[in-house]
Amino acid sequence: MLLLPLLLLGVILPGGDNEDVFQGPTSYHVMQISTFVNSTWAQNQGSGWLDDLQIHGWESDSGTAIFLKPWSKGNFSDDEVTELVDLFRAYFIGFTREVQDPVNEFQLEYPFVIQIIAGCELHSGEAIESSWRGALGGLDFVSIQNHSCVPAPDSGSRGQKFCALISQYQGISDIIERLISETCPRYLLGVLDAGKAELQRQVKPEAWLSSGPTPGPGHTLLVCHVSGFYPKPVRVMWMRGEQEEPGTRQGDVMPNADSTWYLRVTLDVAAGEAAGLSCRVKHSSLGDQDIILYWGHPTSIGLILVAIIIPSLILLICLALWFWRCWSYQNIL
Repeated sequence: MLLLPLLLLGVILPGGDNEDVFQGPTSYHVMQISTFVNSTWAQNQGSGWLDDLQIHGWESDSGTAIFLKPWSKGNFSDDEVTELVDLFRAYFIGFTREVQDPVNEFQLEYPFVIQIIAGCELHSGEAIESSWRGALGGLDFVSIQNHSCVPAPDSGSRGQKFCALISQYQGISDIIERLISETCPRYLLGVLDAGKAELQRQVKPEAWLSSGPTPGPGHTLLVCHVSGFYPKPVRVMWMRGEQEEPGTRQGDVMPNADSTWYLRVTLDVAAGEAAGLSCRVKHSSLGDQDIILYWGHPTSIGLILVAIIIPSLILLICLALWFWRCWSYQNIL
């Protein structure tokens, strides 16, 4: 029953020729999360991912596919899209029934969650890597490796029973292997071509420094903010000279509303030791021109100059106006 997602993968990923050259590893995978609350209630969620970018979704209530990008349909015709949605709808209905029937045989207790991920990854100049993994309750259950089903070490007798079951259907296993090692890469090439205008765009990041909540007596939390960059991969480091400072803590890369990304990187330092530290930002959009921000210099000097110059200018203007008014009054007299 867990093999059905990959059979559908063969429909989702139609063949096609593309001779474009890949730059770096790129992956496409489909994910399924099925939650079984009791013998009569279950919910299925599905999604499709290009690396860490979601391009497909599934509306479980209405049984409808969601194409999150204008190009995520690839080269599908309207008829193919309709057929695909119908197949997924039928699959999720059948999957739910096939799981609920042998619950006792596989010693499953409600509620439980089944997770499946399958797909492929291309490496420039290297072999194609394909993968299929199933998990139960967030723990690895089984995987397919080298044309064989392999139970996870902690899956117990359930994993062994499942592998024994699918070993009786070698033909299906061969189909699965062909789908993820041949059909999936062809789809990946096609969707990368369809979405290349967005996928290849480069947006330069903006960066600034601030201090965070005091981590303890005599300590300062230095914060380096990097925002507005695309694509997602970025390297942010707190440096002293040319050496990266130990203790740097990187937060999660978070999405902005405009599909760019934001990252916060912190460093806890003792008071008086922040001088000479800098934050260095490396991103593909910058080429070899890294952004380097120095803590306390020149930022603090600039703020001091602004704090001195602006009041001074205001004072000079006020004095000039006062003298002008006095001079005008004397001329009138």
